[in-house]
Amino acid sequence: MNMQQGNYMNFTDMTPEEMGFLQQATAGLTESQTSYFYMVYSSKRKASQEILLLTLLGFVGFAGIQRFVLGQIGMGIVYFLTIGFCWIGTIVDLVNNKSLVLKYNKDRAYESHRMAMMTP
Repeated sequence: MNMQQGNYMNFTDMTPEEMGFLQQATAGLTESQTSYFYMVYSSKRKASQEILLLTLLGFVGFAGIQRFVLGQIGMGIVYFLTIGFCWIGTIVDLVNNKSLVLKYNKDRAYESHRMAMMTP
């Protein structure tokens, strides 16, 4: 239990929601699977500050970069071609950046959990 707390405490901007789903994801894993889970998850996880900075680039002509980084290629192209829906979409992403990152990180946690379950 102490090892698990040490693993997810290494993330600087962890929200209580993220901590909750990480605890659920690692509940049934062995110690080696848990360490593998955190190794994979930490390499795929995005920080909300990173996405916030990429969203701010939308105001200087690079709209949609945050969507590309979050794996939403189609929305990234739409944002780029429409200048972030005339900056309205970019403003919405500024407001909702934590929820965008949380959804992305949850998806990466599920993916990491499936990978960890396959290890002995």
